[in-house]
Amino acid sequence: MQQKKSPISSLSPLVADISFLLGYSVVSLLALALLRGILFYRNLGLAEGIPLPELATAFLVGLRFDLIITNIIVLPLVLALFLPNGLGRRKLVLLWLGFAGMLTLFFGVVELDFYHEFHTRLNSIAFQYLREDPATVSSMIWHGFPVIRYLLLWGLLWGLYFGGLLWVNRCTQKSEGKNARLAVRIPVVILVIFFTAWGARGTLRSGPPLRWGDAFHSTHLFANHLALNGTYTLVKAALAQSKAKPGERWLKLLPKDKALSISRQLLLTPQDELLDPARYPLLRRHMPITRLPEPPQNIVFIMMESFSGAFTGALGHDYGITPAFDKLAKQGLLFDRFFSNGTHTHQGMFATVACFPNLPGHEYLMQQSQGQHQFSGLPVLLKPRGFNDVYVYNGDFSWDNQEGFFRNQGMTRFFGRDDYKNPKFIDPTWGVSDEDMFSQSLLELNRLDPSRPFFAVLQTLSNHTPYALPDPLPIEAVTGFGELNQHLTAQHYSDWALGQFFAAAQKAPWFDKTLFVIVGDHGFGVQRQLSEIDLLRFRVPMLLIGPGIREHYGARNHTVATQVDIVPTAVSLLGQPFVHQCWGRDLLSLPDNDPGLGVIKPSGSDQTVALIRGNRILIKPPHGEATLGQYELNPNEHYQREENEAMRDRLNTELAAFVQSAMQGLYEDRAGVAD
Repeated sequence: MQQKKSPISSLSPLVADISFLLGYSVVSLLALALLRGILFYRNLGLAEGIPLPELATAFLVGLRFDLIITNIIVLPLVLALFLPNGLGRRKLVLLWLGFAGMLTLFFGVVELDFYHEFHTRLNSIAFQYLREDPATVSSMIWHGFPVIRYLLLWGLLWGLYFGGLLWVNRCTQKSEGKNARLAVRIPVVILVIFFTAWGARGTLRSGPPLRWGDAFHSTHLFANHLALNGTYTLVKAALAQSKAKPGERWLKLLPKDKALSISRQLLLTPQDELLDPARYPLLRRHMPITRLPEPPQNIVFIMMESFSGAFTGALGHDYGITPAFDKLAKQGLLFDRFFSNGTHTHQGMFATVACFPNLPGHEYLMQQSQGQHQFSGLPVLLKPRGFNDVYVYNGDFSWDNQEGFFRNQGMTRFFGRDDYKNPKFIDPTWGVSDEDMFSQSLLELNRLDPSRPFFAVLQTLSNHTPYALPDPLPIEAVTGFGELNQHLTAQHYSDWALGQFFAAAQKAPWFDKTLFVIVGDHGFGVQRQLSEIDLLRFRVPMLLIGPGIREHYGARNHTVATQVDIVPTAVSLLGQPFVHQCWGRDLLSLPDNDPGLGVIKPSGSDQTVALIRGNRILIKPPHGEATLGQYELNPNEHYQREENEAMRDRLNTELAAFVQSAMQGLYEDRAGVAD
């Protein structure tokens, strides 16, 4: 009688297939690591001065990005393990892995000179070239690069890779017999799927998977770029472009030259001199009108989470929620028609610090491939002047790719959630309290080299759902606002923490030499929706505090402005000419009759965009006609449609020109400063 096979022996075919997939993973990771080594060698000059541990970290982080590509490629084969015969004779498997490896290695070889030329990993620039004249591009490649040599290198690398696959295949041959029973196969394959999915995420952390910003671990740009994977960045760029299609229609609304001309009329002031207009849309030298007898040396941006202007006493509604800010407003210059560019924190962050607007299809700019550009923001403008820097935040800098984005912009020192020692209160969802953040900020600012000027970004977080606050609260809880009570209590607490910071900071030796910019990152929904775009969600306070600011610039400014205006305004107060390409203006050097302007857009898939000019707002929905209206904020919020066809058409054209020119500059990587 034939003896029944044991479950262990019947697992042999499954074990063989799993061993083969593991072997492939090792071969793939070795091939991708070799590519990274060749990229390093090709750009060896860029590695000068980079400490060896940082280069080693680049290769280790790069292994995680390589693992993502490797596991995504192998995922359909893992699912095939459910089949009765598993991977079968593996002919189709070898064909798939051979093709995928050929493609990945091709991208890696192409990237050797792509990076050498552009100092960026494969991205949308590659797609841009593919859309250009094929004859011109082909000629440029053939005559400008060693094509034959690179084709031979590609063939050699692929030969080594595929030879490794064939060797793994021979070493993991299946034994005779049937595959494991389904009852045994299912749990084993599910376990393999789990590990494959883990590898495809690149991280075990909860929340977002590994993002390109996680590669930015160093102050040396090349070390950060070295950690990335070119196939990863290229696929991300392709996906971003497909997701951005709702916004791409703006590129075709006006002739390019007309859109550019109108944008320059909107944003250039008498104090601006346009530079290199054939290449850059708004690159200009700004000559600020200086009124301060002694300019500040330092700049501190304070971004207040969900700090709604609708509940800020200094802006007209004194509910007792913002007493600290209201007190500070009596010491500085308050902008009372100021708006956020978006309705989520990340949009407020790149608009405020990088002075680039929130555009349709690019609401998540800090996570998109275009976010790797260097914008004409605060770090780019001040680091070359020798400024020190620090960014202090309650939460995790990996959220919204914050550290990756801002490290790429030039910031070097970050203090986030995991860096606090014994905080008074920590929210398990987000991070430490605003009280802890401001206390730590004071310590960090006091630690900076007193012989160098500095700029800092301080970002609060307590006023964010689920509004976990210290117990007992140092303030009275807000009541009388129904479901907003908890939210407004959090805003009240954040305001209190802000007041505590200033009370302590004014004793510091650098206080009287510092310009403080306090701004809300965005507002939040209130019961009254002003206009079709819910204007009150965008209304936030913006306050400038510093020596002589109120005395020489006044107590109030009624100019319409948004967060993209903050950097040129703040840097102008340093009293020196500067070259920039912000999509905002120096609000303190505008002609007296300039009513101001702002382009705003909600978050997410809502593609509605609006242009605010003085007391008018033009709202353009994704489908249908634009609408024009007049609004008031003080003393009472009010909005009314306006039937003025000529004005509607004019503002509609200005809005189209602004968005189109900004988006064109973004796609062409011409939205920042020149090298």
